[in-house]
Amino acid sequence: MDVTFLVKTFFVALSGVPIALLITIVSLLIALPSGFLLALSRINRIPVISQLARVYVSFVRGTPIIVQIFIIFTSVPLLLAPIFEKYHVKTSIYDINPIWYAFIVFSLNTTAILIEVFRSAISTVSKGQLEAAYSVGLNNVQAFRRILIPQILVVALPNICTATVNLIKATSLGYALSLREITLKAQVAANVGYNFIEAYIDIFLVYLLLCSLVETLFKLYEKRLRKYKTAAA
Repeated sequence: MDVTFLVKTFFVALSGVPIALLITIVSLLIALPSGFLLALSRINRIPVISQLARVYVSFVRGTPIIVQIFIIFTSVPLLLAPIFEKYHVKTSIYDINPIWYAFIVFSLNTTAILIEVFRSAISTVSKGQLEAAYSVGLNNVQAFRRILIPQILVVALPNICTATVNLIKATSLGYALSLREITLKAQVAANVGYNFIEAYIDIFLVYLLLCSLVETLFKLYEKRLRKYKTAAA
């Protein structure tokens, strides 16, 4: 065990945290509203959309994320290359930063998870509350923003926290896209002296610290939402 390498590589792995957090934040910004709206479509059984959402959830949840990465990473260039050529786009499709593929894959994957999270959370809120909101003059947006969404978040927040932590851990698969995130940086550092055990320990510690911090932040936010628990009950 090379302790010096262990300490040095810990900070190398730590330098990959911004990429992991960027992918996580962008994916959540896309997945949270998308998952909520698609969950509503499934609950209200909107024709076509609800059926497509059901198939989409089954497909994403039933396939490994690493397979989804390879499918997106190989199929998107093949689909866009003829379009770029037809409209004389000077940018090469193969020169696009792979982080954009990461945004697509992790957003799609997280959206599928959050559809089920929100669907179960929405079902816990009485429909009578929405009718009561209409009776006092609130429109649909106001009723959801002021009454329903805070209660839905109380129920959904623990599962959203779990989905976020799993998303952060899943960013370790960014090495398949050659993204210089936590895992790839530590592995590259280990290649010189074959110190892979130390590198994997560093990866373990960095993800443990990062996920523990995220869980703490969610717990603090959950405390702020406690005032809505009575209403949700």
